[in-house]
Amino acid sequence: MRLKNARRTTLFATLGLAAALTLTACGGGDDDTSGDTPSGAPSSSASAGATETGASDSGSSGGSDAGATATGSATGTGAGSDGKTSICRTDELEVNAADNTTDKKEGVVTVQLKNAGGRECSINGYAGVDLKAADGSTLSVERNGEPVYPAVLKNGDSAAFNITYPYNNSGGSGVRLTDILVTPPNETKYVRVAWPAGTLPVTDGSSSGKLQIGPATRVG
Repeated sequence: MRLKNARRTTLFATLGLAAALTLTACGGGDDDTSGDTPSGAPSSSASAGATETGASDSGSSGGSDAGATATGSATGTGAGSDGKTSICRTDELEVNAADNTTDKKEGVVTVQLKNAGGRECSINGYAGVDLKAADGSTLSVERNGEPVYPAVLKNGDSAAFNITYPYNNSGGSGVRLTDILVTPPNETKYVRVAWPAGTLPVTDGSSSGKLQIGPATRVG
């Protein structure tokens, strides 16, 4: 794996600490931990950050059909009708988040996507991410522009990405985040996991340019 900067160096350092936060997405459509991504999902080539009205990195147009994507199948050995490994579905992934911050300048939260679907699946691109604040607002997250490296995950393998955010050194209470809405790459259904880290400074919390995510990258 090629790691371009210091953010990726910390990508895997504390994934083991996230076990207590693990949320199995399978069958999650009946509670508030998962749901259909609202319509208007951006394509994988879009540069804009994900928002509540477009939290998916899907190539499809979104909509209420949580299982629908542009390509791929969630059955069989993982190969689609064209012989290629099909995408990792939201319901096949265990999603957790861990605070991976190492200094008081920039905060880092690492989100892990573990293949628990019993088959090989492919992961390629940026996840869709929305951050929910305690006051009910939603913060959009901008992609950091790092290159994407497609990967095939065997059953039990994981991919991960970092969310970086401005560390709150203001001395105030800041903007308290409560949840992360994670839509796996090329999917339309999100998973809700608890925000595991600190607050954002009030002056920066409303600026999407201060919040960034990297592409999903295979661990190991």
